Amino acid sequence: MRLDEYIEDLEPDADQRRRRLAEEKSYEILDYVDEVKDRFADVAQGDSLVGSTSPSVFVGRSNYPNVSTGILSPVGEEERAAEFATSSEWYERGLDIDNVLQYRTGLLNSNHSADVENVAEAWDGFVGTQREVAIADRPVDVEIGLSDSLDLDLDVDDITTPTGPSARATSADLTENPHVPRPVKKTLEDDDWQAQGAMTYLYRRGFDVYEINDILSAGALGRGQNRRLVPTRWSITAVDDTIGQFLRGQITTNPGVDETQVWVNEYVGNRYWVILTPGQWEFELVEMKAPGSIWNQDPTGETWMASASEGFDGRTGYVDETAGAYYASRLAVLEHLESIGRQAKCLVLREVSDDYWAPVGVWQIRESVRNAFEGEYGAAETFHGAVRELAPQLPVALGDLRRKSDMLSGLQANLADFS
Repeated sequence: MRLDEYIEDLEPDADQRRRRLAEEKSYEILDYVDEVKDRFADVAQGDSLVGSTSPSVFVGRSNYPNVSTGILSPVGEEERAAEFATSSEWYERGLDIDNVLQYRTGLLNSNHSADVENVAEAWDGFVGTQREVAIADRPVDVEIGLSDSLDLDLDVDDITTPTGPSARATSADLTENPHVPRPVKKTLEDDDWQAQGAMTYLYRRGFDVYEINDILSAGALGRGQNRRLVPTRWSITAVDDTIGQFLRGQITTNPGVDETQVWVNEYVGNRYWVILTPGQWEFELVEMKAPGSIWNQDPTGETWMASASEGFDGRTGYVDETAGAYYASRLAVLEHLESIGRQAKCLVLREVSDDYWAPVGVWQIRESVRNAFEGEYGAAETFHGAVRELAPQLPVALGDLRRKSDMLSGLQANLADFS
């Protein structure tokens, strides 16, 4: 399909409409938070959380290397525990911001202080139980001893999914034997396996980044005594980056795509344009955050822009401006290119509208770009021609975009591309 026809045909289908935000922002979550404390009181008996089922774990980063490390458990909805774990299914089910916040505030973070470095052989006590939860392939029944204090503050950032109520844990014990997949057992048994190699091994055997993230975060990957707890925010980026580097190595000898392709997807107030054009691997993410959106809250201000890029050999330094969004979107693009046996120069344009009123984590970036490659794409004559056709759809002037983008300012073009 020609790009101009593709742009004209952007009315979302039924599935896309289901995934879009309602016109009115929903703040029902505030009422929901009030109900959580009541549900917590119903299931807490004395100083223990009895019969809880945990689908995942969380490791904080404050006061590193002495961190708060927690077991996440749904309060009063144990039979649905698997639904509460962040996964690609959230996108497939069309969860909106309010849905995500309800899931996260419905998870009690029973946490305990731990030194990140003293966990290599920790299979007993709180850290050991947390690790058993992380390596299991299904939610695990646990009994957790709690203090009598409950913190209902909602913690949000732009990488991790929000965290809900928390309580200090005095103990944690398994009440069942967790089921651990054979590939995970293999990584645990090999004390000479570096964490990067173990992550790649698990990914190649069908583990998604969400599962690998929990395992890495709980200190279950890496060489023997080097194993340590990894704050969840850091582990998410580490897994996306490691798997992305592996996939980049897989595609660099592939032929390039044979035409300029434009793909688009929209979810929870974010729109993603993905442009693939012939040539060797290059990647850039440009973010455009509207006034009034969560990270650009002045409604009278200007659109905030950030960018980061890499060439054929990748990059070595951490991305500051676009942070975890860069690695999540790059991973999704590389997965697509590896699946079709091609390489390409790629520009991802992320528009954040003021409908994005609360951050839900980089999983929505990863899944939005992954799913952008479903269906048809728009074909353009050239890379610059594609950007020129898209320009009226963007919240910034084409000149501003060119000044911000390394690919637009550095990719060689004919004069005809700008006519």
